[in-house]
Amino acid sequence: MAKHPVPKKKTSKSKRDMRRSHHALVVPNLVECPNCHAKKLQHHVCNECGYYDGKQVLSV
Repeated sequence: MAKHPVPKKKTSKSKRDMRRSHHALVVPNLVECPNCHAKKLQHHVCNECGYYDGKQVLSV
């Protein structure tokens, strides 16, 4: 019969919660596009106008 690993001690609430400290969801940081004033992600091309860093990089 195969044995599988089983924890020797119960994980305390403190240890469990410390492990989960990085599990929180984060709200995306949206900024205003300087060209068309639509909301966009920082350091990303604008989906509305195709501009990035003052230059047109996508034809929309």
